[in-house]
Amino acid sequence: MLRDDGEIAELLTSARTIALVGASDRPDRASNGVMKFLQGQGYRVIPVNPTITGEHVHGEYVWRDLHQIGEPIDIVDIFRNSEAAGDAVDDAIAIGAKAVWMQLGVINPEAAERAEAAGLKVVMNRCPKIEIMRLGLPAFGQSTGG
Repeated sequence: MLRDDGEIAELLTSARTIALVGASDRPDRASNGVMKFLQGQGYRVIPVNPTITGEHVHGEYVWRDLHQIGEPIDIVDIFRNSEAAGDAVDDAIAIGAKAVWMQLGVINPEAAERAEAAGLKVVMNRCPKIEIMRLGLPAFGQSTGG
């Protein structure tokens, strides 16, 4: 489990493609705002939600599940409840994602153990938007000055 600021910063700066499980087309939902923020930081964010499959959120096609995406995923960001997160983690393992990120309030130690055993990096009970802002990470293509 990644807890160290340096490890979290490394994951966030090395990733380029994020699948957002539990994406919402509703602007009042946290997943919608986080997706827009991450896109603004230069990430490709692919929304996953079986309820709105085929629609578009922030210009991206919404997929039914991770297996449909068919391209490499660096981080699977999970906006599901703690119990449902287990299935999303298992899917992330199956598609060969590099990391799983369970959002604030999403805590599933058993799923985290399965992901780590499969070689994935794991972040739990944190938000990438908050971590990017807290760590002062620049958007891709922008320098920190100097």
